[in-house]
Amino acid sequence: MRVVAKFGGTSLGSGDRINRAADSIAAAVEDGHEIAVVASAMGSSTDDLLDEITFETDDADRAQIVSMGERTSVRMLKAALSARGIDATFLEPGSDDWPVVTDEYGEVNVEQTHERALAVADELEDTVPVITGFLAEGPDGSITTLGRGGSDTTAVMMGKYMDADEVVIVTDVEGVMTGDPHVVEGARNVGEISVDELRNLSFRGAEVVAPSALSYKDGSLDVRVVHYQHGDLLSGGTSIEGQFQNLVDLRERPLACLTVAGRAIRNQPGVFHHLSEALSESDVNIDAVASGLDTVTFYIDEDEAERAENILHREVIARDELSSVTVDSSSAVIRVTGGELPNQPGVISEIVNPLAEARINVHDIITSATSVAIFVDWEDREETLELTQDLF
Repeated sequence: MRVVAKFGGTSLGSGDRINRAADSIAAAVEDGHEIAVVASAMGSSTDDLLDEITFETDDADRAQIVSMGERTSVRMLKAALSARGIDATFLEPGSDDWPVVTDEYGEVNVEQTHERALAVADELEDTVPVITGFLAEGPDGSITTLGRGGSDTTAVMMGKYMDADEVVIVTDVEGVMTGDPHVVEGARNVGEISVDELRNLSFRGAEVVAPSALSYKDGSLDVRVVHYQHGDLLSGGTSIEGQFQNLVDLRERPLACLTVAGRAIRNQPGVFHHLSEALSESDVNIDAVASGLDTVTFYIDEDEAERAENILHREVIARDELSSVTVDSSSAVIRVTGGELPNQPGVISEIVNPLAEARINVHDIITSATSVAIFVDWEDREETLELTQDLF
C-alpha cells in the first residue's frame, strides 16, 4: 500500500516524539508499504518565528524565515529514520526532486506539481522521502507558502498526485471527536465522517484537518486522522469519507415559507425549540430556517403547508411572546455548494447581482461554511438556476 503520512507539529515536538514517529514509519516500511512523509515544523516553532518578526520585512524574507521550522523537522526525522536502517532523504524547496510548485500568482501549478509528485512516487520502493509541509517553490525558485494548515494541504495534495492509497494525518487528537474533550464530558472518537461534514466543522473552529487540504481529496483517496501516541500509521483514528464537490442544485419540489412573528423572540430562550419540536413531532421536515429579531421562518415542503400552519398556530396561541403565523407558498431554493464560498469576499454579491439585473426577487439567502442557499419565487427557479450555473 502507498501511504502519505503527515506528522503535525505536536507529534514532532520533542526528540522522544520524533523517535516515536520514526518507529511508526519504519514499522510500516518493514511491513512492505511505500511511505512518503510530510513534516510540519516542530512544536510551535513557526509561531515562535513569526512572533520574533517585529521588524519590517518583505514576503520573500518572511517566507525564508518561517520555513526554518519545517526545514529542521525534515532533517531531524530523516536522521532518525537513517538511524533505524531506513533509506530516507529530505526534500525542501530548492531540492532537485522538490514537488510543490506555484505559479506567478502564488497558486499551485497543478500540472508541474502532479508531474513532480509522480517522479517522487517512482522512487518509493527504494527510499522514504521526508517532505517539508506548508512550503512551495515559486516559478523563480523562491520559497512560497501554502497558508494556514499548509502541511495538511501538502499531504493530501501529495496523496492525490502520487496516486497514494491513503493519507494519514498524525496529530495530537484521537481523530474527530463528538465534542471538545477539554469542554464536554464523554467525548468520543467518530469512526467515520464525510468530507462535507468535516469541512463545515473545520470552517467553524474544529482544528483537525485544514479545510484547504480536503479540497484535494477525491473519492479514491482514503484520508485518516490518528493520534501520534498509538504508534501505528495503518489503523485506528477517524476515516474521512467521500469527495467534496462543487454543485449548483435546484430542489425539485416547491417550498412553503412559514413565518412566526413575536416580540424580540431571538432573545427568548426556548422559542425556536418549541416551534421546531412541534413540527418534528408531527413528522414535518424542515428544509431550512432563517431568523430575525422578531421572526423565525421555516421552509418546508409546500404539500405540508396547511398542516404546518395549524401546528405553529397552536404554539402562537400557547405562548405570550408570539403574535402570529403567516404562510407564503411556492418558493424555490437553489444551493451552491463548494470551496470556501462564504469566506470569499464578494461572493454573495457575485451571486445576487446577476439576479437583480434579471429582475429576480431574492426572498432569503442562508449561508453555511461551504454553501449558499438562494430562495426565490417558484416561477423564477429555472432562470435563477441558469444564471447561478453560469457563475460556478
